[in-house]
Amino acid sequence: MDKDHLNNRHMDGKIRVNDGKKRCNWPAKDDELYLAYHDNSWGVPEYDDQALFAKLILDGFQAGLSWIIILRKEPAFYKAFANFDPNIIANFSDEALEQQVLNKDIIRNRSKIFALRSNAQAYLKLHDEMGFANYWWQMVGGKPIVNQLKPGDSYPTKSELSEKISKDLKKRGFKYIGPTIIYAFMQAVGLINDHDINCHCHQKCLDLVDENFKT
Repeated sequence: MDKDHLNNRHMDGKIRVNDGKKRCNWPAKDDELYLAYHDNSWGVPEYDDQALFAKLILDGFQAGLSWIIILRKEPAFYKAFANFDPNIIANFSDEALEQQVLNKDIIRNRSKIFALRSNAQAYLKLHDEMGFANYWWQMVGGKPIVNQLKPGDSYPTKSELSEKISKDLKKRGFKYIGPTIIYAFMQAVGLINDHDINCHCHQKCLDLVDENFKT
């Protein structure tokens, strides 16, 4: 197993290739990292502010690329950007950001790297206003949207809600948060449950919803 797999937060030591479990059709069936991400992270309701911020940023970096590329580079992203601590990132200097443009271990998109500071500053304002997790969960009424997808159904790429949120976040100063990025983010953090109904994670993610979370 390579170093990126060993360092990745989604891995748990289990062997999933050929384990016979029913899953959504998008993770490669021969990729342990992809399968672990699907089983342990994708669609699991997330209520931690900083974790949500990190995922939103990573989804922005993913735009135009395969998600597995981001997964393999995720540990390097956390190292480069202070574990996605918005309080630190909001005060990054131009020089510090330019250094990351040269970092071969991450996605070296200068515009996205510099947007990270702006997004951290926008995050802090929104967090002070209502809480970052509160913002997202109030958008879905405190419970995930469940689309009841069947095996073989096409996955939505955006929705009226993701369009609405994208427009609102842009007004608040966020960048790289188009409606497709927002929808993918909402799927990943459990705001939308798009595991197909036969997937072993469909009900598991619903069981992890925190009914006591206050928005």
